[in-house]
Amino acid sequence: MKAKPLGLQLYTVGDDYDRDPAGTLRKVAAVGYKQVELSPLSKVSAADCKKFLAESGLSNPSGHYMLPQLMSGLDQAIAAAKELGQQYMIVTVPWVADPARFQSSGSDQRAMMGRMLNSLTLDDWKWNAEQFNHVGEAVKKAGLQLGYHNHNFEFRKIGDTTGYDEFLKLTDPALVCLELDCGWMTVAGHNPVDYLSRFPERYRLLHIKDFRKGFAPSTTLLGGAPNAPIPTELGRGAIDYRPILAAAAKTPVTSLFVEQEPPFTEMPALDAIKLDYEYLHGLTARV
Repeated sequence: MKAKPLGLQLYTVGDDYDRDPAGTLRKVAAVGYKQVELSPLSKVSAADCKKFLAESGLSNPSGHYMLPQLMSGLDQAIAAAKELGQQYMIVTVPWVADPARFQSSGSDQRAMMGRMLNSLTLDDWKWNAEQFNHVGEAVKKAGLQLGYHNHNFEFRKIGDTTGYDEFLKLTDPALVCLELDCGWMTVAGHNPVDYLSRFPERYRLLHIKDFRKGFAPSTTLLGGAPNAPIPTELGRGAIDYRPILAAAAKTPVTSLFVEQEPPFTEMPALDAIKLDYEYLHGLTARV
C-alpha cells in the first residue's frame, strides 16, 4: 500500500477551506497529502478550486455529490468534475423518489434527512439502484466513473438482508463502483475485510477514520444513542487498520482518503490531520 497516494476528504477541514481555500490547501499539501477529495458542502467554485489545487500541487481524483444534483444537473456536474481532473464522482447518500414522505411541520432539512436515511425500505434501495445504474451509464460515457460512499445506516437489517447488500446486488459493477468508509462500516458492526474480500472488484477508494474505543455498534445515523461513536485521530481509537489495508492491497483500490469526523474537541482540524497523516503514512509503509 505504500505506493498508494494519501489524500484528505476536505469535509474534514471544511470550515477552514471555506474561509481560506488557497491557504488551507497549502497547509494540507505541507502535511504531505498528495490528493484531496471535494465535499458537496464546499462553497468554493470549480474554477477557483482548480486554480488553488494547481498552486498547492494537489490532485483531485474524486469528488462527492448528492444524487438529486446528478439527476437534475448531470451535464453541469460532469463538466465541473472534468475541469477539476476528477475520475470518480461519488454519491454520498441515497435518496428517495418522494422526499415529502419524511417531511413534517417545523422540521429542518437535517432532521428530514435523518428520518429518511434511517427508514429506507427495500423498495427505496431498488429505486436507488435504478437511478445509479442510469446515471452511472451517462457518467461512464463521459469517461468518468460513478461510485457510492457508505455510512452505517445502510447496514440496518431489512428482513434477511440490508440496504447495502441489496444495493450491491442490484447495481451494475461496470457502472457503479464503491468507496468504502471503513470507519462507518465498523460502527455498523461489520468488518471491512469481509467486504473487501467478498467483493474485491467493486472497491476503488477507501475512507480512513477512527472512533474512540467503547462505542456500541449502531446502524442509526444522526442518533444520540448511549455509547455513540466519538471521532478521534487515527491510531487513537478502536479500529485496527492493518488487516483492512492488507485486504485492500489485493483489490483495485487506487486512493486512501483520511476523513476525520467533527467535532474536533482535542485540537483544531488542521492539527488533527497531521496526526492522521503520520499514522497512516507509517502504516502503509509496512503493509
